[in-house]
Amino acid sequence: MGNEKRPRFRLPVRADKGPSRAPTNGLSGFCVCVCVDYLQSSGGGTSMEQRWGLLRRVQQWSPRPSQTIYRRVEGPQLEHLEEEDREEGAELPAQFCPMELKGPEHLGSCPGRSIPIPWAAAGRKAAPYLVLITLLIFTGAFLLGYVAFRGSCQACGDSVLVVDEDVNPEDSGRTTLYWSDLQAMFLRFLGEGRMEDTIRLTSLQERVAGSGRMATLVQDILDKLSRQKLDHVWTDTHYVGLQFPDPAHANTLHWVNADGSVQEQLPLEDPEVYCPYSATGNATGKLVYAHYGRSEDLQDLKAKGVELAGSLLLVRVGITSFAQKVAVAQDFGAQGVLIYPDPSDFSQDPHKPGLSSHQAVYGHVHLGTGDPYTPGFPSFNQTQFPPVESSGLPSIPAQPISADIADQLLRKLTGPVAPQEWKGHLSGSPYRLGPGPDLRLVVNNHRVSTPISNIFACIEGFAEPDHYVVIGAQRDAWGPGAAKSAVGTAILLELVRTFSSMVSNGFRPRRSLLFISWDGGDFGSVGATEWLEGYLSVLHLKAVVYVSLDNSVLGDGKFHAKTSPLLVSLIENILKQVDSPNHSGQTLYEQVALTHPSWDAEVIQPLPMDSSAYSFTAFAGVPAVEFSFMEDDRVYPFLHTKEDTYENLHKMLRGRLPAVVQAVAQLAGQLLIRLSHDHLLPLDFGRYGDVVLRHIGNLNEFSGDLKERGLTLQWVYSARGDYIRAAEKLRKEIYSSERNDERLMRMYNVRIMRVEFYFLSQYVSPADSPFRHIFLGQGDHTLGALVDHLRMLRTDGSGAASSGLTAGLGFQESRFRRQLALLTWTLQGAANALSGDVWNIDNNF
Repeated sequence: MGNEKRPRFRLPVRADKGPSRAPTNGLSGFCVCVCVDYLQSSGGGTSMEQRWGLLRRVQQWSPRPSQTIYRRVEGPQLEHLEEEDREEGAELPAQFCPMELKGPEHLGSCPGRSIPIPWAAAGRKAAPYLVLITLLIFTGAFLLGYVAFRGSCQACGDSVLVVDEDVNPEDSGRTTLYWSDLQAMFLRFLGEGRMEDTIRLTSLQERVAGSGRMATLVQDILDKLSRQKLDHVWTDTHYVGLQFPDPAHANTLHWVNADGSVQEQLPLEDPEVYCPYSATGNATGKLVYAHYGRSEDLQDLKAKGVELAGSLLLVRVGITSFAQKVAVAQDFGAQGVLIYPDPSDFSQDPHKPGLSSHQAVYGHVHLGTGDPYTPGFPSFNQTQFPPVESSGLPSIPAQPISADIADQLLRKLTGPVAPQEWKGHLSGSPYRLGPGPDLRLVVNNHRVSTPISNIFACIEGFAEPDHYVVIGAQRDAWGPGAAKSAVGTAILLELVRTFSSMVSNGFRPRRSLLFISWDGGDFGSVGATEWLEGYLSVLHLKAVVYVSLDNSVLGDGKFHAKTSPLLVSLIENILKQVDSPNHSGQTLYEQVALTHPSWDAEVIQPLPMDSSAYSFTAFAGVPAVEFSFMEDDRVYPFLHTKEDTYENLHKMLRGRLPAVVQAVAQLAGQLLIRLSHDHLLPLDFGRYGDVVLRHIGNLNEFSGDLKERGLTLQWVYSARGDYIRAAEKLRKEIYSSERNDERLMRMYNVRIMRVEFYFLSQYVSPADSPFRHIFLGQGDHTLGALVDHLRMLRTDGSGAASSGLTAGLGFQESRFRRQLALLTWTLQGAANALSGDVWNIDNNF
C-alpha cells in the first residue's frame, strides 16, 4: 500500500447552467459529485473494486452527452489509466479494452481474460451496501437542500440584505432573512422601548382636538419622528366643524310643573361633559326609563303600554353607542335623551377602582363618522361646498348625567316595575318604567370651525411601494384619555421606532408602511374619515389593510379582534405566536382555545361604527382590524371620563399594564410584517362566502312568506354560488403558480386587496350613503336593511327597525325588489371582479 499508485481518473459531470434544465440532470450531477467526494475521502480504506463498482452505477444515473474512455498506458515504474473524451456514438478504437470491474488485470489483458483475485467475491458482496450508503447520502443531501430552500421565509418574499450601516450593500452578498429572524429582530428592538412612560406622559397633557396644547403635542411627535430612519414625515390639516359647550350658557335640567312652569333645577356636576352634535334647544316631556335604549327595549316598553312619544328617555351607558341610542329614541318619537352610567355595568371587584357616582360619561351622538357638516366631502376648505348636514345628525337633544342625578330621577318614576334584567345597582332606586314628572332639558352647545392635524410617517416598500399597509391611533382625548388614546399613541410611536431600527439593520418591507396619528377621534373619527374622503380615489387602489390601535388596552382578561372577515385567518396565525400577558406558558390562541372550542366565535367581532377602522372598511372598502384586551366580567369604567388616568388604568390591570401593552405591540407588529413582506397577501378572500352563507340562513326564514307573494331569493343564492366558485378558482390558480414570478404575484395581490372594495355598492351615491358596504354599511342597500324589511312580513309594521326605518310603513314589495337587486348585483359584481379578466368570468347568472 505504501508505494502503490492508484489510477487517476476524471468523471464527465456537466453543471446545470440554467433554470430550464430538467431537475433530474441537476440531481444526477449532484449524485456524481457526492460520490466523487466519497471516493476521494475514503482513501485506502475502500478497495479498488468497490470504488469502480460505485462509479459504474453513478455513471448509469448520469446523463451521457459524451463518453470518457480509459486506456492503459505502460510506463517504466507504474501503470495508469489515460482518459480521452469522445462524442457519443463515435467508433471505438480497435485495441480498446472495456474496463472489467473484477479486479486488476495483467498488462495487455482484455475482456474474457480477466484473472479472478481472492478479494473479488468480497467486493461483490459489499456492492449492495455501497449502493445503499450512496442512496442514503444522496437522499440526506437532497432533503437538506429541500428544507433549506423551503425554509427560506416564504412569507417574507425576496431575500433581504442584512448589513451594518457602514457596509456598502453593493459589495455584500444577499442573504436570506427567515421568518424567525424577522421575529427575533422585531422583538429585540421592541423590547428596548418604554411605552409605559409614554402613556403616563401623554395622559398628563391636555389634547382636546383643535386646542393650543394639541399643537404643542403635534410638534413633539414630529420631533420624535424626525430622529427615526423614515422616508417621509408630514402633516395634513383639515378645517372641520366641531361642537363644544357654550361657556356662557351651560346646559341645564329642570323639573316642570303640570302647568309648564319651571321648578327645581337638577345640578349637572360638570358643565364640560356634553354630547357633541346633539341638537340644541329645549325639550320637555315625561320621564321614561328605557334600559339601554335599544330598539328591542323600546318595543318592550310599547308592549307594556308605556307611552314613548313626547317623552324624555333615561337610558344606561353600554351595549350600543350614544349615537345609536339617540337615533332609536328619535325614531320612536322621544323628545330627548339622558344617558347615565349604572354601577351594575362596571366591575364590582373591590380590588379594582370604580367610576365615581358623580362622574358623567362623554360621547358624541352623530350616527356616522367624520365632519357631519361636509358629509362625503373632505373638509380641506368647507367654504367650497354648499351648507349641508349629515343625515346621521339627531334632531332631538341629548345630555350625559351622573349616576347620582339618575338616582334622583328614578325615584320619581311611577308605573310598572322594570323587568329584573333591567334593574341596576342604584341602591335607592326601585327601577320603575314610568312615566314620571315632566322634565325640561336645555342644550346650548355651539359649532366651531376647528383646524385638526393628522401626522404621517412612511417607510417605503422595495417591491410594491404603491401599496400601503396602514396603522393608526387616535391622539386627541376629552380628559386624560389614558386608555382612550395615550396607549394607542405610545404603541404607535414605539412601532415607528422599532421598524426604523429594523430598517437601519437591513430590513426593507415589500410594501410601504404608513404610520398615522389621528386628530379629532373623540368627535367620531373625524381626522381619519376626512383623510379617507380627501384621497378616496387613490386609497381604494393602494391601501392594503388598516390596523387600529385605539381602545387596545381596556383590561387584561379577554381578547377581542373587531375585524373584516378577510383578516380572520391571519389573526389566528399571529395569535399562535404571541405569548399571553396573563397566562404564563400559553399563547394568546391557547388562552382562548382551551376554554372555547370555537375560538373565532369568542374572539372575532364586527367592526363598530365608533372606530376609525369602521370608516376604512365601510366607507373606503379597505379591510381593517381593531384589537382590544377587555375585562372578563365588565367593561372598563373610566372610558370617556375625566377619571381615565394612567393611575386608574394601572390599578385596573393590577400592575400588568406593561405586559398587556407589549402583547398588543407584538401582535400589531407581527401583523405588519406579514402584511408588508409576504410575497402573496395573506388575506382569506374565501371567507366572505361563509359570511354570505350565514346571512342567507337569516333570509331563508322568510322564504315561505315570500313564496306566498310570488317572490324568491334565488338571485342571492346564485350570486353567492358564483362568488364561491370564483374564490375557489383563484385559490387554485395561486396554488399552481410560480411564487417567484413578480408580475404574476402583483396581479394576484391586486385582485385580493380589492375584495373588500368589491362589497361597496356601486349603485348608491357616496354623498347620500357614505357607508356603502353591503354587510357593514348603513342604508337600504345593506343586507341588514333587507332582513329588517323582511321581518315586517310577520308584524303589523308598527315598530321601528334597527336600521332607522320610519315606523308604520310595513312590508312593500317594490322596495323589497329594489333592495334585493342592490344586494344581488353588488355580490355578483364581487364575484365577477374576483374572477379577473372578463374572458375568465364563467357563470350562468
